[in-house]
Amino acid sequence: MGYTANGTAPSVDKRSLSSTNGTRPTLSSNSVLALTTGDPTVFEPFWRKMGDKSKVVIDGGELMSYFSDVGNVCWFLEPELGDAIRRLHRVVGNAVTEDRHIVVGTGSTQLFQAALYALTTPAGVEPISVVSSAPYYSSYPEVVHCLRSKLYKWGGDACTFDQDGPYIEVVNSPNNPDGTLRESVVKSGQGNVIYDLAYYWPQYTAITSAADHDIMLFMFSKCTGHAGSRIGWALVKDKDIAKKMTQYITITSIGVSKESQFRAAKIIEVICDGCHNVGSAESENFFEYARELMSKRWQKLREALQHSKRLSLFKYPRERCLFTGELNERLPAFAWLECKEGIKDCEEFLRGFDIVGRGGKAFGADPKFTRISLLCREEDFNGVIERLLAIKGIRNGN
Repeated sequence: MGYTANGTAPSVDKRSLSSTNGTRPTLSSNSVLALTTGDPTVFEPFWRKMGDKSKVVIDGGELMSYFSDVGNVCWFLEPELGDAIRRLHRVVGNAVTEDRHIVVGTGSTQLFQAALYALTTPAGVEPISVVSSAPYYSSYPEVVHCLRSKLYKWGGDACTFDQDGPYIEVVNSPNNPDGTLRESVVKSGQGNVIYDLAYYWPQYTAITSAADHDIMLFMFSKCTGHAGSRIGWALVKDKDIAKKMTQYITITSIGVSKESQFRAAKIIEVICDGCHNVGSAESENFFEYARELMSKRWQKLREALQHSKRLSLFKYPRERCLFTGELNERLPAFAWLECKEGIKDCEEFLRGFDIVGRGGKAFGADPKFTRISLLCREEDFNGVIERLLAIKGIRNGN
């Protein structure tokens, strides 16, 4: 969810960029590499290769009504998308969909807000605390603070939360920024838990079980790379909560774009069809492609930092994946870098090499950490590797 630490697009020094086609700048040696966001352009080559297989054509007279399925709790959910989402989770095996209501939203940020609204209405005497284990996703505090609601307030790190009364814990797993798998940590029986499973897909982590929680949030963008379609969905066990979430989305946007829903349904259909040919020469398995790509990036990153005394990376265990049937390494969408040798501010340190990440403080962590995205285009990723190697070279006196 989200974009930058303050909700705005990242600033880039346009003087350091040159353009060859008028639309997409090319990287120059003195370009500033802004890697603060999780914009998943890394997967563009796969979808270009798919061509007409993933094309959607909509006539001018189609999709004109507000309504999609008036008999459904989420009345603006297109049935084709609902069916596609259930099929996708069955194929991947990452979430239980039986006896769940699907609520579609304009990205998972809106769904997060809808869930907060649903879990805190009617209002109590005091706002309900919303907490998450640090390092937590940097947009959680911003989203909670945004409306200055009397329904809820940001309560900080779930690991240190010890207040009595109701609360909402947000569990992000695999976690953004550090890629760890998470469970709820607050033990009080008066709380509700929202599971943000944006990155629980085979290209990022082993699928160890089908998630089975009361409220689970997923993002089309992090699954397939189509961030511009602005589609997310929630799997919700309680019908009344699903109704309240739908009410929130109805109030704020009167539903979700049908064009985006139809595109999402088509893309998901292509993914599911491709999964039937895993391992074959004719395979067009998106997850297989994406996992191999992420694996190569992590290998290059680890090699670049192998002998660095200034920067280090997390090490992740291998786990048995139910989707691939193999022992798979975790391959997070972000690198959670830690600075050493007395470097106190990793974000500032990397800026000296024209690499712009998001500092640890934004995630409720020590400034010696910073997060950089690995979901960028190939030329940007290669630029990062070159600059990280230069850091090591400086250290070695080369």
